[in-house]
Formats: sequence, structure tokens, C-alpha cells
Amino acid sequence: MASSSLHTLMRYFETLRHLKPQQIYHRIWFRLARPKPDLRAAPSRRPAAARWSAPARRHPSMTGATGFCFLSEPASLDEAGWDDPARDKLWRYNLHYFDDLNAADASARAHWHGALIRRWIAENPPGKGTGWEPYPVSLRIVNWIKWLLAGNTPPPGMVDSLAVQARWLMGRLEYHLLGNHLFANAKALVFAGSWFDGREADSWRQMGFSILAREFDEQILPDGGQFELSPMYHALAVEDVLDLVNITAVFADALEPGQAAQADHWRHCAPLMLRWLAVLSHPDGKISFFNDAAFGIAPDNRELAAYAGRLDLAPSPASPGPVFLEDSGYARLELDEAVLIADLAAIGPDYLPGHAHADTLSFELSLFGQRVIVNSGTSVYGTGAERQRQRGTPAHSTVNIAGENSSDVWSGFRVGRRAKISHRHVEFLPERQTATAGHDGYRHRPGRPAHTRTIALDGQRLTIEDTISAPAGNPAEAVFHLHPDVSVQQDSEAHGTLTLPGGKRVIWQAEGGRARIAPSSWHPEFGMSLPANRLTVPLHAGRAQLTVSWGE
Repeated sequence: MASSSLHTLMRYFETLRHLKPQQIYHRIWFRLARPKPDLRAAPSRRPAAARWSAPARRHPSMTGATGFCFLSEPASLDEAGWDDPARDKLWRYNLHYFDDLNAADASARAHWHGALIRRWIAENPPGKGTGWEPYPVSLRIVNWIKWLLAGNTPPPGMVDSLAVQARWLMGRLEYHLLGNHLFANAKALVFAGSWFDGREADSWRQMGFSILAREFDEQILPDGGQFELSPMYHALAVEDVLDLVNITAVFADALEPGQAAQADHWRHCAPLMLRWLAVLSHPDGKISFFNDAAFGIAPDNRELAAYAGRLDLAPSPASPGPVFLEDSGYARLELDEAVLIADLAAIGPDYLPGHAHADTLSFELSLFGQRVIVNSGTSVYGTGAERQRQRGTPAHSTVNIAGENSSDVWSGFRVGRRAKISHRHVEFLPERQTATAGHDGYRHRPGRPAHTRTIALDGQRLTIEDTISAPAGNPAEAVFHLHPDVSVQQDSEAHGTLTLPGGKRVIWQAEGGRARIAPSSWHPEFGMSLPANRLTVPLHAGRAQLTVSWGE
């Protein structure tokens, strides 16, 4: 009992000690504050100075006038209502975002959208329910204004409701969370403060710009990456920045000189962010799975690139080649048929690790345009056992010791002890590319073992070498999760083949303990789990090596 209590205290200490003081203060304030909705009529609308460019399109989420499908779960609004406790909170959040207003072929569903907006206003009293939490308020404000800028006629009550929502958001800014939530709050205020006119609207816009002046260069790293180091959240950040470039061009006449300079900075950073997205994506044009990441949440890469083109921003390269993103900590090795993306990064910002996985030194591999070795992805949020498992080290293509996590991911979005990266080195030569790094995430175990991984791409061969210092009492295994479309065969205890779709065969050779093949799963979307396999190689005397070779 005493040992368990001490472990819990240490976990809370390691979790809380990284928070910024303002997060603690504002968490208390946020819980205690009881603002009242301001129901005054809306300000007048500001005339546009330029034409609105069509934004990136998601897949439609409305299946009928009152039917929806979010996170692979269909439901009817007539049956579930706006706040069905049987639905996960993320599902309910999506219901209140109104993403479908700007999804593919949205104009064909405009009559549904108008009716849905009227219904939302009638059935969601100001300040009450999930729909009035600041994050869905922020996304809904942006989506409603995008829909209006596309030329749709506002149904009765919509414009006044927009103003009420903007005023409410001004009193519910998420300083206790910071990160992408506060960024979304600020973006919504820039949208509302640009679309509306007058002194009140100016105050909203000024608040949005003021927050972004502090947050933008902290959240967007010098190499273009969003600081939570999740390709999915990075893609969402790309969309945010493109939207901000768009809205500030449409209402350029409203900008003060300092605000115009900020908008120019966003425009300058957008191509770098698109390049980062390309580096962290596979040849199939979709994101890799590091930290919280899944398909279907952010617009896909092609949509974002096309959106950037409509804004006259430089496109990202079709193939970025070998790249080391030093500020983020990701390396992309690319040689002939092979593309490998390696996580040599910290788990994320110390004060905001909620979307982090214990995936340090994991990697993903594509051969001949096909994903071969993967991380398992993300299909659930919340605080359940499956969420915990998917965040854990064994669900990623890296080394775990005794089945433990390299960083202490716990609850749904918390991290206690964190792995620290050391001796990181990346080298690109014409015929050989290597990436090496170590981490101390298992320093709490006997002997304070450290994991070091060296990845070498050489001609038509990939070599992964793992070592564990102080192996005594620290049983370790290297796990390599395989894409569901890849079949695996074991011919001996250390040798076998992988067969890719189309018949390409890849030879694998293990050194260490006896290799094993076991069932696994891959989670490419929320609400989706696909059967797959994993190849596991125990570390013998603290060392293991996997060689993968291909070609004729």
C-alpha cells in the first residue's frame, strides 16, 4: 500500500511539475468563474476587401438531414440529441463543430445546413451544454463564418448567435490548457472580429491577434513543425494558418499595421509548415502515426496543398528527400524504393504532453510506395484501457523493457516521467543514410538502463540495431508492427519473408533472441481497428539487430 501511494505521489509530481503557473491559476479560475451570456444584438457586418478562397475540404459527416457519422459511429440527432451521455465526448464535440458546412460538396447540403443551424440555436441555450465549451465554440464560429463567406444566406438568428458566441468565448479562453485549444480560441476571435464591424468586433480581433502574437512562434517551431509533434495535429495547424491567411486577406482593410505584419508572418511560415507535413508523410500521401495521429480528422495532404495553391502560397515538394528536422527531432531517410521516418524527438512540450505517446525511437517504413513497418495509430480518446494501451511503448515499433512504457503515459492525456533524448546524430551520404539516438526513459529500473538505436539505410538494405545498457534484470524486446496488408512468414528462428501487396518480397534477418510473430492491430482512424501482425526480437545480452533487404 505504501509503495503504491508513493508511486502515485511521484506520478503526480512528475506530471504537475512541468506545468506553467498560469495553467494552474487559470484552471482554478475556469472552474470557479460563472460568466453570463451577453444576448445583445450583433454588430454590423464588415464589407469584404477581397474574395474568400475555398478552404480545405473534409469528407462529409452528415448522412441525412439529421444523420451524422463521426469517428466511424453513425447516429441520428433526433434519437441522440445534442448531448447524449452514451456518446464519447469527442463524438459530441464533433457534432457541435459543424465541419460539414465546409466539407466536400457542401453546397449540395446547404438546405440541411441552414435547418441544422436553426435547430442548434433553438436547442442549445447560451452557456449550457457541450456545445458551449470553448473549443467547440471556437471551431463552430470559424465554420459558420466560412459558410457565410461561401455565399450562403444566414438563417434567422444565426448572426446574433455568432455575436453571442464570440462574447462568450472572450470570457472562456483556455489559458489553463494553452496549446492548440488556445490557438483555436484566438483564431475564432480573429474570424469574428474580422467578419463583424465596429468597436466591439475590433476588441475581439485585437484579442485574437494578441494571443497569436505570443503563441504562434512558440507553437510553430523554426523547422515548421507544430510543437506537439503529432502529424495529425500539425495538419490541423496547417489548416488553421491557411484559414488565418485567408481571412486576413479578405478583410485586409480592417488590419492595424501590427496585425498586417503578423498576417505576413503567417503567410511566410505556411510553406515551411507544408514542407514539414510532407516530411512526416509516406509515399501514399498520408501522415505517419507518431503521438496522437489518425486519418480522417484533419484535411488530407492534397486538400491542404490545393488550399495553399488557391492562396498563392508556394507548394510543398512532392518528395522532400532525406531531411533531419532538428528543431522537431524527426528524421526522414529516403533512398530509392525506401522511405523511413524516425522519431528522435522529445515527447512534446513539457507543459502540454496530452497528445504524446511513449513512442520514443520508433520508426515507420515504406517500401515501393507501400507502408511496411508502422506504429499502431489512434482509434480512441478518453481514459479507458484501450487508450492507455495505444499510447504505450509496446504499441509502437521500438524497444520496450519488461513491457513497460518509456515515458509514463497515464490516464487519457497525462504523462509523468518522460524519456529524454541523448547523443542524437543523423548523417546523409550518397549511398548510406544513418540516424542514431538514445534515451533514458527506463532510468527508474535497476542499473538505470539506456536504450540506443541506430538506423542505417544502405542500398537495398535497412539495418536496425538496438542496445540496452545494464541488461541484467531488464528483459527487453524490439517490436516491429507490420501494416495489415503485409503478410509475414518465419522460416527459422531468425529468418523470414514479408510479402507486400502486388507480390514484392522482403527478407528479414534477426540477431538476438528467438524472433516471434504475434497478432497485433492497426488503428488508422478513430473507431477503427484492423488485424495485423508484429515481429518481436528479444535483446540478448542487451543487443538485437533486424536487417530487412529487398530487390531482385
